[in-house]
Amino acid sequence: MNWQDRIVVDPGILVGKPVVKGTRLAVEFIIDLLAQGWSEGEILRNYPGLTREDIQACLGYASAVLQAEKVYSYEISEA
Repeated sequence: MNWQDRIVVDPGILVGKPVVKGTRLAVEFIIDLLAQGWSEGEILRNYPGLTREDIQACLGYASAVLQAEKVYSYEISEA
């Protein structure tokens, strides 16, 4: 499954936050629910417009963003 098929970024929806296609549910919101201990079943029961594939796409998006993150170290010299 390709997360790009289910996650969209539109400046007119939630100020451009990535959302599940066809909803106003942000990827961030779904990830937060999982982080709080919600099960997939609980999310699907409370948000019947979502599918299991949508939740997997949110996780895929989060994984891709974290993989693309770069950390740079630098030294501050005292003058």
